[in-house]
Amino acid sequence: MPTELTPFLALAGGGLVFTVAAVLTMLLRPEAPGNALLAGALSAGFSAFSAVTIAAEGVFPVVLNHTSNLWGVQVWWDLLFSLSVAYFLILPRAKAQGMNLILWTLFILATASIGLLAMCSRLFWLEGQSTTRAA
Repeated sequence: MPTELTPFLALAGGGLVFTVAAVLTMLLRPEAPGNALLAGALSAGFSAFSAVTIAAEGVFPVVLNHTSNLWGVQVWWDLLFSLSVAYFLILPRAKAQGMNLILWTLFILATASIGLLAMCSRLFWLEGQSTTRAA
């Protein structure tokens, strides 16, 4: 158990706080429309963070993190399940908006959450445009 606050522990804790706040906001406002700007900003921000991480540590530590022990594999599978469920849930909405599902799928498979957040941003924007035109 760490006895001091490290930058990595602070980043992990910050992510947890942000996620809990986001989930509670969604729980309190289940009918709220998706926010294209927020999803796009999250995709861009996570892309930047990932680029810094790759520049500082390379790509291979990802493989080591997820193959060194059972916890690493468990976390990898958890990420894959979460990504799959999120994609499954937005796929019908994306299809209804005429999005190119093959290209978005390839982007998501290559970048995981970065691509999924970008896809959500585009989806939310298209849905907003459809609502505006219908009004």
